[in-house]
Amino acid sequence: MKKYFENFDFSDFWYSKNEGISLEEFNNIVQEIEEESGYSLPKSYIEFMQLFNGGTPNKNSFITNIETSWSDDRISVEEFLELDDIASETEFMKGEWGYPDIGLQICDCPSAGHDIVMLDYTKCGKSGEPSVVHVDQTFDYKITLLAKDFETFIKGLVTEDNENE
Repeated sequence: MKKYFENFDFSDFWYSKNEGISLEEFNNIVQEIEEESGYSLPKSYIEFMQLFNGGTPNKNSFITNIETSWSDDRISVEEFLELDDIASETEFMKGEWGYPDIGLQICDCPSAGHDIVMLDYTKCGKSGEPSVVHVDQTFDYKITLLAKDFETFIKGLVTEDNENE
């Protein structure tokens, strides 16, 4: 079985991490999300969430070189949602805010709901390896590809003041 994030240094990744949960509770939540949403969570995302269960990252910028409502060339991540919040937050953002039904929300951005980061299953189907996208409500729900998969997304995050990490 592939191990994700090998040789990746998480020592300065987090500003604050959420409390971990027991392995049994974690596995139950993963199963519940997958059954309710119909989406298979990527193995790299499961490994990441098992280690950290979300929180506020120090590495909170992803360079896009495409204008977003946040910046001329990047997006900002305010927090990674806790595992047990992704299904309800995804449904809320689709139902109340009109976000597209392309997958699961995994991150909040600092715009109070005007943009989010999602796992996008559009090209891979509900059981494939989703890409990671930024969806910008301010720009008519413009979808910007950030990374081909979740591990690549994590490894591409930088601190806001250092885009050359």
